[in-house]
Amino acid sequence: MPKSRIRKKADFTPPPASKQAQAIKLTNRSWVAPVMLAFFVIGLAWIVMFYVTEGDMPIQPFGNWNIVVGFGFIAAGFGVSTQWK
Repeated sequence: MPKSRIRKKADFTPPPASKQAQAIKLTNRSWVAPVMLAFFVIGLAWIVMFYVTEGDMPIQPFGNWNIVVGFGFIAAGFGVSTQWK
C-alpha cells in the first residue's frame, strides 16, 4: 500500500499590529485611600464623641441626628472606596 503524502501546515503568523491600538492610560488614584480612611475615621470619631460626651458634643442642637451625621461620613467613605483600583 502506498504511503500517503504528509501535508505541511503553515506556521502561525500573528496578525499585524494595528496602528490604532493605544495603551490605556489609567488615572492616578492615589488620593482614594487617604480620603476613604479619613471619612471612616471622622465618622467613627463623630459617633464616639457623641456617646462619650452624652450628647453635648459635637453639635448639641442636632441631638440624636449626630449619629446620622457620623454614619453619613462612613457611607461617604464607602462611596469613595468604589473609585479604588
